This record gives sequence, C-alpha cells and structure tokens, in this order.
Amino acid sequence: MSANKAFDIIRRTSPTLSVGITAADFLNIGKEVELLESTDIQLMHFDIMDGCFVERLTVGPRFVKAVKTHLFKDVHLMIQNPEEKIQEYVDAGADMITIHLESSEDARSIFRKLGVMKNKNNPDRGLIRGVALNPDTPVENLKPLLADIEMISVLAVNIKLKGFPFFDSYADKFMEVKDLVTDSGKEILLCIDGGVKKDNISELAKVGADILVSGSAIFDGKDPVGNIQFMLREIKS
Repeated sequence: MSANKAFDIIRRTSPTLSVGITAADFLNIGKEVELLESTDIQLMHFDIMDGCFVERLTVGPRFVKAVKTHLFKDVHLMIQNPEEKIQEYVDAGADMITIHLESSEDARSIFRKLGVMKNKNNPDRGLIRGVALNPDTPVENLKPLLADIEMISVLAVNIKLKGFPFFDSYADKFMEVKDLVTDSGKEILLCIDGGVKKDNISELAKVGADILVSGSAIFDGKDPVGNIQFMLREIKS
C-alpha cells in the first residue's frame, strides 16, 4: 500500500472509466450527476480549457466546486500557466489534478507544491498528481517528473489541432510510457484520454490502461447509464 490513499483506491478499482461531466446537459446537471452516481464508476472527469492553451473554452473552479458528488473529481487542466490556478482547483474539491507538460516552464515545482496540499474532501486521502502527454511530446520528457506524480495521461487526440483529431499511434505512445514507468520501478496510474467511444473502447482497453476517459460518448442524448455499463464491461473483460 502506498502513502497516498486516493491512489490506492483507484488502483484497486482499475481498470476503470472516468466520465467527462463537461459533456453532460448543464441545464440538468444535478440529474446527470445522480445518473453517474447510480453506476459503478468512481471518477468524474472535468475538462478545463481556458481558450489560450487550447482554442476551446469550458468551465472553471466554480463549476468544479458547484458539482456536489461523492465521486472522485478528476480535474484535467488544459490551461496556460496552471501554477497560478492549482490552489483554486484544490479548494474546489479536486481529488486528481492533471496538467500538461507543455503548459508550464516548471511542471516539477507544480507537482511538488501539490504534494504538500491537503485534499479538501478528505485531508487523509491525498491528491493524485497527473501529467498529460500530447501526441507530439517526447516520452523521455517525463523522466524528471516520475518521482513527483501518481498518474500519466496519454492523449489519444491532438488538442492542439482544430477538432481534436484522433491520434492513430496512441498505442505505440502508450507502450513507450508504460515501458518508461516499468523501468523506473515506480507505481503510476496510466490513463488514455480522448476519442474513447463505444465502438473503439474494446480496442483501446487492450493496451492496458488503468483509466479510460470518455465524455461525449456517454452523454449522447440516449442512455448514459447503459453507455457506462457497456464501457465498463468492455474495459474489465
């Protein structure tokens, strides 16, 4: 068992799904959250985009705080200079915070700062610190960070290109990351984020990720609970 209880909880339930709440119907957000809580998932994913680091603009810390749930809040910061905002997201109840390697000149100092912060939901649980890897970022750039993170998220879409196109070589990238982590001897959660749908989740799950992130494919206007149940079966089969 690690010193990070949040890490241990997610490790025990993996492989699993983190559901992107920012793809839900905001006019009925309370009902959407209730639907998620009625399933076996434990992770609720928040895509935070600032319109600068990426072209899109989504939500901020007020939205993260406003969503009341017992699920882990998995906050993915696609923002420039996240060091200026991480305290706000911790205060908003984030259990997991992922930043992009390219978004700051000193990502390591951000992770070390996060390492001494308290989880607002449960001070004894700890925070999971994650780094996201864009398709065009070399895997070796992760090496200096391995001692200060609990999760690596490999993006299966390119957030720097219009429309977030799918990255066909995601599996090769993921295996590079997996080999790096194995060689380091450190326990780190591995995640695949972007473009995860019902028709490809079986293939994506085969590479061995601990967490798969899906949003729009869950909230497709049809049956979010059924979609989650289907994806969980595929992930765990």
